[in-house]
Amino acid sequence: MYQTILLTVDLNEESSWKKALPTALELCRLQGAKLHVMTVIPDFGMSIVGSFFPDGYENRALADAGKALKEFIATHIPGDLDVVSDVCHGTVYEEILDAAQRVGADLIVMAAHRPGQADYLLGPNAARVVRHADCSVLVIRG
Repeated sequence: MYQTILLTVDLNEESSWKKALPTALELCRLQGAKLHVMTVIPDFGMSIVGSFFPDGYENRALADAGKALKEFIATHIPGDLDVVSDVCHGTVYEEILDAAQRVGADLIVMAAHRPGQADYLLGPNAARVVRHADCSVLVIRG
């Protein structure tokens, strides 16, 4: 049923993967699917914000995130699974949707926190991914 599963993780927030990772691993084993593990480095939003950071900051942040994601995979994902890492840069939900299309994901697995009032007004990343994804999305409550 699933050939390509996209797992989203925030390397600074264990709750983003603690429950979602075992689910994604089990589905990969059951389906013989390839696992894509991605993380997103948010952009600055407004260009004026970027002017407060030193030159090359974003490139260093992306390189550091790439190393951290490879360490995460080596530590948490068994070596017998077919896994690919992906570090993206931009708006979280947009990058998840783009990555899902780029890798041909059949399923996105992601964690979501319990919504607060602001989430109902603005829409959290998980809700936006669910609304706009071209594939199935499995949201694991943290």
